[in-house]
Amino acid sequence: MTGALPVNLLQLTDPHLYEDEARELYGVNTSASFRATLQKGLAVAPGPLDAILVTGDIAEDGRRATYERFRSIMGGLGVPVLCLPGNHEDLLALSSVLNTPPLQNCGSAAFRGWRLVMLDSHVPGQDAGRLDEGELTRLDRELAGAVGQHVLLGLHHQPVPIGSPWLDRCGLQNGAELMTLLGRHGNVRGVVWGHVHQASDRRHGGMRMLSAPSTCAQFTPNTQSCVMDLRPPGCRWLQLMPTGEIDTAVVWLDEMSGPERPPDSRRQG
Repeated sequence: MTGALPVNLLQLTDPHLYEDEARELYGVNTSASFRATLQKGLAVAPGPLDAILVTGDIAEDGRRATYERFRSIMGGLGVPVLCLPGNHEDLLALSSVLNTPPLQNCGSAAFRGWRLVMLDSHVPGQDAGRLDEGELTRLDRELAGAVGQHVLLGLHHQPVPIGSPWLDRCGLQNGAELMTLLGRHGNVRGVVWGHVHQASDRRHGGMRMLSAPSTCAQFTPNTQSCVMDLRPPGCRWLQLMPTGEIDTAVVWLDEMSGPERPPDSRRQG
């Protein structure tokens, strides 16, 4: 693969959009913060984007009109938009609106020696996530069929502990099962997720394990209970290299920084 170009991705997560664009969550206007974060992420991307990956909690209210507005924003960007559900989604509305080109719900996509696999960890009525038997079987089949390709896996819930007990109680409940499955294949180079409203970067068994900040408000890392952070909205760009390495950085919307933390509750405006 000498001379191959890297695959450039922008990861957006947890916008928590409402049908009413004036609504707020954690004291943040989620529509305004999403649009501003998207604009900045596009402006600082390290090269022409191959795709945008959106790792869940697109809609806070689960309304079809909210997904339609999201599609109207994303559909004209000229690149594939790869989506997967978070715990706050309405799965029927999401899949019916966000699963025709250029948008895609779950499944997989291939780019220059890389395969992206998007998983559904949504459990109806629960904040925690789980990959059911069908998703694990699909993943096993995808990985077996990706011999000779590097793989990036995307899901909403964190598959490994993030270090905050209150968040880890509502992470991926069968994360150990997932990690065992990934260990049986040698082609997974990274796993990316949302849900935790904070950036993190670690390694596990040779894989890059990455979370991205929310495009609205952030949770303070390593806390026993929910404590909001002063960090502003953010996103993550990724360069998937031909060698299988991942170059990545978090982009913060510093111009939306405020002097006070958002309220430590799901107060809605």
